[in-house]
Amino acid sequence: MEIWINPACSKCRSAISLLDAEGADYTVRRYLEDVPGEDEIRAVLDRLGLEPWDITRTQEAVAKELGLKEWARDETSRDRWITALAEHPKLIQRPIITADDGTALVARTDEAVQEALARNES
Repeated sequence: MEIWINPACSKCRSAISLLDAEGADYTVRRYLEDVPGEDEIRAVLDRLGLEPWDITRTQEAVAKELGLKEWARDETSRDRWITALAEHPKLIQRPIITADDGTALVARTDEAVQEALARNES
């Protein structure tokens, strides 16, 4: 299991604390430093079952600079969104946990972290 975090994010720190409390085996990826490429973002989106706009932090300053709220949210615009996430990783919602069963979750709540743990046990 891997967790994508920004150490400055309280939700990320909370998720790490919960994983540690449960004795989970995981690796940390500081995705602002170890930036995922477009193919990796596509793979994680597939695992999440989400579209790129579903995991985009539209309140970030760079999102406003890019005018993301006005971008189309359809199949023809998908690659544009993925490129923006790869070029501006701060836009990626966090934390994201990729579970050993091949799925992934945006783990912004304790319940989502618990779900990721349950997926790893199966």
